[in-house]
Amino acid sequence: MNIEVLDTAESVAQRAAEFIAEEARTVVAARGRFVMAISGGHTPWLMLRALGTAKLPWSAVHVVQVDERVAPAGHPDRNLTSLRESLLDHAPLLPEQIHDMPVELPDLENAAAQYAATLRRIAGSPPVLDLVHLGLGPDGHTASLVPDDAVLDIEDADVTMTGPYQGRRRMTLTYPMISRSQRVLWVVTGSEKAPMLKRLLAGDQSIPAGRICSERAVVIADQGAAR
Repeated sequence: MNIEVLDTAESVAQRAAEFIAEEARTVVAARGRFVMAISGGHTPWLMLRALGTAKLPWSAVHVVQVDERVAPAGHPDRNLTSLRESLLDHAPLLPEQIHDMPVELPDLENAAAQYAATLRRIAGSPPVLDLVHLGLGPDGHTASLVPDDAVLDIEDADVTMTGPYQGRRRMTLTYPMISRSQRVLWVVTGSEKAPMLKRLLAGDQSIPAGRICSERAVVIADQGAAR
């Protein structure tokens, strides 16, 4: 997969925002709609703040989530909380263009099925996302595809629930859903990610991130992660 290495996390965030903006303009011009899935993390929030100021055909953009922790609305653990503060409060997106994972519902397995139906409604059947943004954990996880969880073996669903990880269950897109996407954008910063980034680039399928299809993937990393 292609990799771009920049000096700092801030420059990575800016370049990633530019990359998404370029993809959005191209896809909207060709097909009239751009559906992107966003992960959590500190650098992505910087990326989304930069993206929120870009000149885009925002009326044709839809935002979905890659994963979400099971926590109350507005809780700081929720990716949606930071997503709203970083992008949704600044870009001219209407509520119907933002599709948050329904992790507050009491039946979480049914909630995952509902979200899969939402993806089919906005991205086709089977749903194909235009861009999926992913991060990389020091343990090799991406999205909420975490080591030793049964979620890693799911092949017949696009959205599912994990077991507890770092204190919370999560809803996540699955390998089949992510691997169907038109483009995967990895945003990786920090020296603690360096060992796993090396394994990701080598196609090491013993880590969860290494099982993501790499044919249409781009990595934007800082010097610390790419050392």
